[in-house]
Amino acid sequence: MGSFADAPLPVAPDAEAVRSLSRPDDADPGTVVWHRSDLRIADHPAVAAAADESDRILPLFVFDPGFHDARGAACDARIAFLHDCLRDLDRQYRDVDGAGLTYAHGDPIEVLSRFADAGWDAVASATATGRYGRRRDERARERLGVEFVDGDGLVRDADRPRADWSDRVEAWLAAEPFDWDPRSVAVERVETGITPERVADAYGVELTKTRVPTGGREAGRERLHAFTEEIAEYPGSISSPVDARDGTSGLSPYLRFGCLSVREVHRHVDERAPDGRGKSMFVSRLYWNRHYTQKLLDWPGWLDRAVNPVYEEFNRDRHDPDLVAAWKDGETGFPMVDASMRCLRETGWLNFRMRALCASVYFHILQQPWRIGADHFYEHLIDGDPAINYTQWQSQCGLVGRPGLRLYDPRKQIRDQDPDGEFVSRWVPELAPLPVAHLDAPEKTPLAVQREVGVRIGETYPYPVVDYEAARSEFRERYGAAYPAAAERLGEEAIARRASLSGGIDAAESIAADHGEPDADPGTGSAQAALDEFE
Repeated sequence: MGSFADAPLPVAPDAEAVRSLSRPDDADPGTVVWHRSDLRIADHPAVAAAADESDRILPLFVFDPGFHDARGAACDARIAFLHDCLRDLDRQYRDVDGAGLTYAHGDPIEVLSRFADAGWDAVASATATGRYGRRRDERARERLGVEFVDGDGLVRDADRPRADWSDRVEAWLAAEPFDWDPRSVAVERVETGITPERVADAYGVELTKTRVPTGGREAGRERLHAFTEEIAEYPGSISSPVDARDGTSGLSPYLRFGCLSVREVHRHVDERAPDGRGKSMFVSRLYWNRHYTQKLLDWPGWLDRAVNPVYEEFNRDRHDPDLVAAWKDGETGFPMVDASMRCLRETGWLNFRMRALCASVYFHILQQPWRIGADHFYEHLIDGDPAINYTQWQSQCGLVGRPGLRLYDPRKQIRDQDPDGEFVSRWVPELAPLPVAHLDAPEKTPLAVQREVGVRIGETYPYPVVDYEAARSEFRERYGAAYPAAAERLGEEAIARRASLSGGIDAAESIAADHGEPDADPGTGSAQAALDEFE
C-alpha cells in the first residue's frame, strides 16, 4: 500500500493519550474492539466477546490512509456514507451510556500497537478481505495478539468449505444473535482530535454524487422496515433500472458496512414479511450474499487474477484506452449502456441487471481487460463490496470456466427494461427528442427523423464504437476456442478450490468431465436468475 509518511494527518492517538486510560491499580486496562466493516453494536461477535472477557471495552475505528487517499479505490460518496455510519456508531455507544467511539488515524498496526504496549487486549470480527486486508490481519494477530472472532456464517479452516455449506448457513441464520449487556461493562473512549469531518477535510472528500442515501444503522433499519412492507413488489422491480431504484431493498450499502447484519435482516423479513415470491426471492439473495463472500474468503485472488488460468490474459492484447474511456463516460453509442454508466457515475448505484449488461458489453463486445472495468465499478459504487463486485465480474465475464456464458444485447434490454425510454432519456438527454421506437438503435434512425427532432447521430450522439453483431460473433469464436482447456483446468483441485462453486469440488470436476462448447445464455434462463446479486 505504500508509506504512511505523507498522510495529511498524524498517527493518532499518541502513546501518552493511550496511557492516560490506565487504571491506578495496574489492573488489566480492558479490551479494544476494532471496528472495520461492522459498524453496529447489535449481533456483533467481537463486541459480545469483548464484553464477555472484560469489564471495560474501548470501541475503535482506524482511518486507514490506504482507504482514503489517492491509492484507495473508493469514491467520495462511499467515504461520505462510511462517515455517516461512523457517526451513527458513535451514537449507538452513547445511547447505551458509553463514552462513544474512538476515532484513530494511521497504519492500523501502529495504532493498535500503542494500545497493546499499554496492556490492552484487542478483538475484531473475522471478515473476508483481499490480500492487503489479509496481510494486515495476519500482522495484527501475530505481532499484537489480536483475536479475530468468527460470526458471519462463513466456513473457515475447512478442507472442503463447500461441504454442507448451505446447511451451515441456514443454521447460522436461524441461530440467536450475538448479545451483550451494556450494563456489565464500561465503554471507554480516548480523545484523539480525529473526527470524520477532519478526515474529510484533510483528504478533500467532497460529495459530488446525487441521491446518496444516509449511512448508519438507524437509516438502514428504516429502509428495512419500509421494504418489508412492500416486498410483494420486489420480483417485478429488480430488472428495470427505473423500477429498481425504489423497488429493491436498498440495503446493500448498509450490509456492506455492517450497519445491519445479514442475520438480522433475514430474521426481520422471515418474521414480518408476508409469504410469497417476493419474500422467497429476497431471502435467496441473502444466501447469495454469503455465497459470494465465501468465494473471496476461499481465494483472495478474485480481486485481481482470473480464477481460471486459461483466461488470465484474455482480452489483454486488445486493450484500447479509447474504448475503455467511451465505456466509462457513457459514450459507446449503445444507449442503455451509456445511460447506465452515466447513472453509475452520478449516483453510485445501478441495479444488478444493468451492472451485468455493462460488464457484458465491456468484456464480450468491446473485448477489454476485465480488471479495468471491475475497478471502475468498485470505485464508483456506494455499495462497493469487493466480495460481490469482483466475483460477479469474473462470473459475468466467464472467467471461471463453467458453462452458461451470459451475453446481454443492449438493444433488447431497452425494449425489455425501458420500453418507454424513461431511463435512457433521463441519462442520455441528447437522445430524448428521438421517438421511443428508435432508442434501441439510434444509428438506424432515418435522417429525416433526425433532422425533424434535432438529433444528429455522429454529432450530438456517437455511432456505436463497435459493430455489435461482428464483435459478438468474434468473441464467441475466441472464447469457444479457449473453453475446453478452461473447463479441463477447472477440474484441477487447486482451481476448483479457487472457483468455490456452490457444488464444491465435485461440481467443478463434473464440468471438466463434460466440457465442450460453452452455452451462450443471453441471460434469461434460470441460471441467470439464480446468480442475480443481492440488491
